[in-house]
Amino acid sequence: MSIEYLSPEFEILRDDRKCICCRICEQQCANEVHIYDSQNHSIQCNDSKCVNCQRCVSLCPTKALKIIPNRNTLRDNLNWTGNIIKEIYKQANSGGVLLSSMGNPSSLPVYWDHILLNASQVTNPSIDPLREPMETKIYLGKKPQTVARTPDGQFSYNLPPQLELSIPVLFSGMSYGSISYNAHKALAEAASALGIFYNTGEGGLHEDFYRYGENTIVQVASGRFGVHERYLNAAAAIEIKMGQGAKPGIGGHLPGSKIVGDISRTRMIPEGSDAISPAPHHDIYSIEDLRQLVFSLKEATSYKKPIIVKVAAVHNIAAIASGIARSGADIIAIDGFRGGTGAAPTRIRDHVGIPIELALASVDTRLREEGIRNNVSIIAGGSIRNSADIVKAIALGADACYIATAALLALGCHLCRNCQSGKCNWGIATQLPELVSRLDPQVGAHRLVQLLTAWKYEIKELMGAMGINSIEALRGNRLMLRGIGLSSEELEILGIAHAGN
Repeated sequence: MSIEYLSPEFEILRDDRKCICCRICEQQCANEVHIYDSQNHSIQCNDSKCVNCQRCVSLCPTKALKIIPNRNTLRDNLNWTGNIIKEIYKQANSGGVLLSSMGNPSSLPVYWDHILLNASQVTNPSIDPLREPMETKIYLGKKPQTVARTPDGQFSYNLPPQLELSIPVLFSGMSYGSISYNAHKALAEAASALGIFYNTGEGGLHEDFYRYGENTIVQVASGRFGVHERYLNAAAAIEIKMGQGAKPGIGGHLPGSKIVGDISRTRMIPEGSDAISPAPHHDIYSIEDLRQLVFSLKEATSYKKPIIVKVAAVHNIAAIASGIARSGADIIAIDGFRGGTGAAPTRIRDHVGIPIELALASVDTRLREEGIRNNVSIIAGGSIRNSADIVKAIALGADACYIATAALLALGCHLCRNCQSGKCNWGIATQLPELVSRLDPQVGAHRLVQLLTAWKYEIKELMGAMGINSIEALRGNRLMLRGIGLSSEELEILGIAHAGN
């Protein structure tokens, strides 16, 4: 019998003075960590199965449980860290590619935390959002270069289709299959209530959610799962997914164990078969090919819907964005390397791509220099964590921001980063009926509405402090930003001055 080199990642501490053996922890854990010993009327723990989802800790009526990192450590080595050694042990055991969920957790810089906002004082007075009007509404889509007037004084322009958002936030693509029916319903209802949009991801659109079409963005990805004429026409906009921040340059994989019932029908693939998205779109190998798909989708929807092209943030993103802006697309969505997903190869998630902050700034600069910034709107994503990140992103050049992990946290996600197992104890990244039922979509939608309502108030306060009363006046206004703890090269790419200048 081989030696098990891996120690459990977490330890479960149970206070026997508080534990009443109610067995709630056993009932709530889909990973079978807690085991009831009927002979001794006690609960035993299998630490090796724990993913630290905190379900048992949250629901323990006597607060008898605590989960801590395993205190067993390997010998210190700054090159061969404990995590690297454990990954080698895992691959030596499995012979497979390492998979990880959610976003990049590495210690690389989070540029949002090195960017500060300016505040108005005397010469440019601040604005009180409680007493003066503040405009958080935005429109996404291609804008006319000029506006003319007719002889009778009326505006004359040909405005392409636009998406109207009450606040500059959208729910990013998370497919039905990777997350549950109840999670999708919560996102759809919240988007409808807030006057924003949610993205279906590449898993198609469940029949029950067609009624949310006015607040839905449908996705066309490389696998074309669930794509048909009615699907395209049901939505307010269509997104062509070329790449995503968590796994640039590769496709997706939803295991056959999750392709059941409605998911199979929605994706239009046989039940139990793996949903494998190819790395490229096999009909797109150039900007010209992309342009053909853009206009094919416009043609299929009678030119009534904006077309979004989503790409991962990579080193040549400015040139890529320039090509997309000339392809006929209305919106570019850029996903930074900290973007989350249900499952991504660990090496790609942690080592491929660039931060959204640098990508966004370089794209906005390039499009302005080429005089084509009005050709497209820009959506930024990849670990947008709060309202301040949104304000900074808009000042760097974004029109709006995608959020996903923040939305899932509002639904109850505890970021245990074990989505690929399909055993999400909070009913989000799972298709097991007994687990899905733990997420009440009405409660989830309410929490999402509460979150973005709070962010809206904060965005108004931040803009007011800067003496700005509209998102449009903030967009690309990098004079409102200052960097701290950044090199001169980083400041140059971001297009901002150092704090104190």
